[in-house]
Amino acid sequence: MQVALKIWRFDSSTGERALRDYEIDAPDEATLLDCLDIVKDKHDGSLAYRKSCRMMICGSCGMRMDGAAVLACKTRMYDIAQEGKIPVISAMGNLPIVKDLVVDMEPFWDKFKAIKPYLQPGYERPEDGKEYHIDQQRMNVIHKEALCINCGCCVSECNAMESDPEFLGPQALAKGMRFVGDPRDAATVERLEDYSQEHGIWECTRCFFCNERCPKGVDPRDAIAKLGAEAIANGVDRDMGAKHAKWFIRSTETTGWLRETELVPKTQGVVSSIKQMKFAINLAKHHKAGLEFPPHVAKHVKEARDLHKLVDKQDRQGALGIVQGEHALSKLTHAYDPSRDPYAPGSFPRPHLPSENDENKEGAA
Repeated sequence: MQVALKIWRFDSSTGERALRDYEIDAPDEATLLDCLDIVKDKHDGSLAYRKSCRMMICGSCGMRMDGAAVLACKTRMYDIAQEGKIPVISAMGNLPIVKDLVVDMEPFWDKFKAIKPYLQPGYERPEDGKEYHIDQQRMNVIHKEALCINCGCCVSECNAMESDPEFLGPQALAKGMRFVGDPRDAATVERLEDYSQEHGIWECTRCFFCNERCPKGVDPRDAIAKLGAEAIANGVDRDMGAKHAKWFIRSTETTGWLRETELVPKTQGVVSSIKQMKFAINLAKHHKAGLEFPPHVAKHVKEARDLHKLVDKQDRQGALGIVQGEHALSKLTHAYDPSRDPYAPGSFPRPHLPSENDENKEGAA
């Protein structure tokens, strides 16, 4: 197949930047990485990019296609070529470019190291001297986070990092959740204290681009939400973001709605609220602030309250509650039916039997 590419070339030593066009002949099964290899081998040997495993494991070949982060070895080019599209390939965002599609990963690894990505054991050895067993429910909390391959695609698309380069970022915080959620780790509160500082958990803008672009389904934004829930559950709630989340929960439990008029006093305090009175009055003039008294209560508020009671009864505070919600949403998405037998006829494609070919040949004869 014929593949056309536009590649942003850049040399940090000279500051030169140029968009170059390439047209190549590639096999139908080629990935973006295969196409880059063809460009480098047959058209322009000066093209720079990273690669290693070619199997979506090492995370080396992260880059942008049409402004969105991808793994080059995962991105198939057949459909793109058949549609006649000419994708624009560029280096990942939020990291300094060294040359062409190669970025400096040192800031990435510095933030990774900052979250202390190693177990700090605090458990007693099993009496039988064998391995430490963790029940499946606890492993479910960190299952997705353990899939991270450190490719940097989430960091490339992070809006919070673009506005604040000091923000720890989705990859580092997802890795942090992997250790916070591990029952063998003895530094849970210490970690949550560190992650709740300035440039930490509560600076995430919740744009969900990291979830959208993660090639391995880690969903870093969900990991950050788990960290926030764990922080509140462990009493690490001094940050304004934590206070905001706590009031949101309390408000929905009591009225079924977010009582916005009480949000500022509950999260920023009385003094800050007084300073913002002019802004609040302006909102009220434009009917942007609900001033009902007593506060409006949702018609089916009992359902919200029952949900809170159920979470308390099942002891699903913190990250466990989020994982339970993820499982419920997944079942709804896939039309889960507990009465359906997963091994019933029709659940799997019928296997090919060699004898059928013999019968077909006899029939043809």
